[in-house]
Amino acid sequence: MAKRQVPLYDFTAFGQAIKAARTERKESRKDVSDAMNISPRYLTNIENKGQQPSLQIFYELVTRYNISVDQFFFPGKSVDKSTQRRQLDTLLDGISDKGLRIVTATAKEVAEVEHEDK
Repeated sequence: MAKRQVPLYDFTAFGQAIKAARTERKESRKDVSDAMNISPRYLTNIENKGQQPSLQIFYELVTRYNISVDQFFFPGKSVDKSTQRRQLDTLLDGISDKGLRIVTATAKEVAEVEHEDK
């Protein structure tokens, strides 16, 4: 029986998202690769060349940076929470109640201004 021909999924967009999240956190490739016990070259290839990561590394990167995989696997569907919203949720989890009051007031003002523009 012949092996079924399956086109490889293009991980380029995923790699770009990982790179953006890593640089936003100001983490070096060396720091991340050391923490994940992978080679810096492997991480570089994932970020820049769209190399397909192992499932374990994929999982570790997604959870490390709170990346929504739905945007990559189901690009036509509306995503419950985008990567940006997941990352914001993580930031909000670390903010005190006093800080949350400031963020809430800011978000309300932004929503009001955006509503005026429509």
